[in-house]
Amino acid sequence: MIEPIELKHLPQIDDPADLRKLPPSALPRVCAEMRQFLIDTISKIGGHFGSSLGSTEITVALHYVFDTPRDRLVWDTGHQTYGHKILTGRRDSLKQIRQLGGISGFIKRSESPHDTFGAGHASTAISAALGMALGRDLKGEKFKVVAVVSDGCMTGGESYEGLQNAGMLQSDLLVILNDNQMFISNRVGALGTFLTKLLTVGAVRNAEKSVKDFLARFKFWGASILRVAKRARVLLFPGMLFEEMGFTYFGPVDGHDVQRLVQVLQHIKELKGPVLLHCVTKKGKGYPPAEADAYTWHGPGKFEPSTGKFLKAPTAKAPPPSYTSVFSKALLREAENDPRVVGITAAMPEGTGLDALRDRFPRRYFDVGLAEPHAVTFSGGLACEGYRPVVTIYSTFLQRAYDQIEHDICLQNLPVVFCLDRAGLVGEDGPTHHGAFDYSYLRMIPNMTVMAPADENELQHMLRTAIALGAPVSLRYPRGAAVGVSMDPEPKLLPIGKGVRLKEGGDVTLIAIGNRVHPALEASQSLADRGISAGVLNMRFVKPLDVELLKQAAAQTPYLVTIEDNALQGGFGSAVLESLNQATESLGPARTDAVRVLRLGLPDKFVEHGAPHLLYDSVGLSASKIADRVAHWLAQARPTVGTRGTEAALS
Repeated sequence: MIEPIELKHLPQIDDPADLRKLPPSALPRVCAEMRQFLIDTISKIGGHFGSSLGSTEITVALHYVFDTPRDRLVWDTGHQTYGHKILTGRRDSLKQIRQLGGISGFIKRSESPHDTFGAGHASTAISAALGMALGRDLKGEKFKVVAVVSDGCMTGGESYEGLQNAGMLQSDLLVILNDNQMFISNRVGALGTFLTKLLTVGAVRNAEKSVKDFLARFKFWGASILRVAKRARVLLFPGMLFEEMGFTYFGPVDGHDVQRLVQVLQHIKELKGPVLLHCVTKKGKGYPPAEADAYTWHGPGKFEPSTGKFLKAPTAKAPPPSYTSVFSKALLREAENDPRVVGITAAMPEGTGLDALRDRFPRRYFDVGLAEPHAVTFSGGLACEGYRPVVTIYSTFLQRAYDQIEHDICLQNLPVVFCLDRAGLVGEDGPTHHGAFDYSYLRMIPNMTVMAPADENELQHMLRTAIALGAPVSLRYPRGAAVGVSMDPEPKLLPIGKGVRLKEGGDVTLIAIGNRVHPALEASQSLADRGISAGVLNMRFVKPLDVELLKQAAAQTPYLVTIEDNALQGGFGSAVLESLNQATESLGPARTDAVRVLRLGLPDKFVEHGAPHLLYDSVGLSASKIADRVAHWLAQARPTVGTRGTEAALS
């Protein structure tokens, strides 16, 4: 472990202007103190860790050289920005990061003028920074714009769209490629330093031209020597790709030599046109456990700084397995039974549970990088060849591939299964990561079946059903621990578009979907204690809806309550209303006019970050809040129903 050091400079830095008062010789000490503060703070609360440790020197150097926030720093995703928050007046607030009421774990414009563009999804920084640069040019203003992009974000197509447009427009723009030795190049050392030194004084452009001219002499030797020549150019000039796109390339440089970074940035910040500086870093730098295991320490929970051991909260019994692990085991079983099953992920094998398939059937596992649109169309191609692709992507990230879902999969009715992990409110990652919209954006597409399990047992049944269906299917489930129900020994096929009645009731029917089914059951018991008889339906399918079950519920109780953890606009409750409207003919106008529907779901706003149980309670979707809202609604509509407890519900 690293030895704790006294915080000498950091407590005096409340703004980057304070940092710029220090001599360059003090910057290594500032970096060491910032790492110490990150380790001490995140060990107590958890959060994004490895990326912020790895970007420490880049962060300090950028704020030292550039006049922020007048000069714009645009960060990609936000995992690497805890140091940025420390230097921009949020040092003490870091102790509440990602907690309800605390600062965000990502970049957020409303939080600080230094957060110039909000970021939670990947590969957006270059496009946003280019827009700022062009806005500056149109207004005739003078400030610098810098995009800080991690190598992982360079696997996303939007980064290259931004690069090619920047190369064409030739506006002044600096792109920092934070390469943690997992993409493009890990060539650091004497040659890299030598090339960078030449590049920063403009000499290598002449050297590269000489190499090109020299290699051109060998063209008469045929195609084989041309291939060697091309490889030689790449080896000598790893930035050739960026140069061809219209950028001036510098690097690779050691991203952990803060004084050298300052010198390089001071040399290149006055250059005209688009410039790319390639910095090689180590994820988790400065904390040995994080350096050794980048994945585990990307976003750890609480841990003991001196040992690196994770701290677990005491529990009376072992918690249920996570939905992700249940899905992982179920998918592996399906792949063992059906050689057509293949898995696709967008750089999230462990996060989505696809790592088990990767380890067991490596030839049937595909990680496409942070490229969700490509993942979807790629799966369509596999489906055309007779395979059964299972695309595992977080709900919030699948939004990035909406056109591909509609045009490339559903229009052709291809048998692709979309497994949406992290559906609903995911907790501390906040509004950029909540899976709040997938019911709405998927149910409107023809040929798409939309289903959601109430618990882990239904999840295994739905996965088998989805793969067997032979058509586009969306299957969504939440983050974290499952309910803890017993698992059937073998998955079974569920009837498409059919729900189940879980409880009878004479006053009101709670019509729930997905992970709100069990809270609805709890709410029905609470309502019973207040003298209200509430039935409960588990609909299982958002599309197609079980219309017959809805008709039965409407005939039995005129008061219906839909419950979902999706946006109310266009979601499950909207689908129920549409279905009841279409059922007018069979039920009769008099009967449908008598039906009253209360829709409970996510409000028309972006829900903030915090522990999931606190968030569900804050939006009225916890079991107790569901019971209160239903009792209040019924008290207004039918004062004679459930007289016991009505006053409590209204208070």
